[in-house]
Amino acid sequence: MWRGLTVAVLRLSRHAAALSIASATVFIAMTALEFFYFRRLSSGLPSLDMRVTGFTPDQGMAWLTALGRRGGEIIIVWHYLTFDLLFPALLSLTLLSLILAFGRRLRNFRALPAQLQALSALVLVLPYTLADYAQNFAIARLLSDFQLANPDSLSFASSLTVTKFALLAVPVAVVAVFALAVRRR
Repeated sequence: MWRGLTVAVLRLSRHAAALSIASATVFIAMTALEFFYFRRLSSGLPSLDMRVTGFTPDQGMAWLTALGRRGGEIIIVWHYLTFDLLFPALLSLTLLSLILAFGRRLRNFRALPAQLQALSALVLVLPYTLADYAQNFAIARLLSDFQLANPDSLSFASSLTVTKFALLAVPVAVVAVFALAVRRR
């Protein structure tokens, strides 16, 4: 099983460009929805999962209140059940492919056994993936049942949002460092 997973992960590096284009396309579509539609539903307030530094319970409640039940349902359908179901996995595959594609151009990374290359990339990316899906679930749960919105649940959702962005910074930084190292060679 591990050998098959290793081969599948290592093959991702062949598709780095296509995955990057797909991720950028989905991100642009999500951003367009945010700025041109969702912000109108929430009286101009940014979505909770776009707030890199998190949000206070009052800010979270203000967003939920501005959306109302109908706005919350629209965001669940058009964001959490479509784009945000796809995007974390797509971005994770993209990051895996880029880490491997750039890493294999570096002598020290290439010298590692194939299983260790795959495991290293997975260890760098998987925490972000899990945090993003956990954060999406927490916010979608709040949107689906406003009764659950209290200072504790909003603080938890905020901490997941901050965690998601912090964990995303790790593989992005590794890709940047690898890309710079490849370029210097």
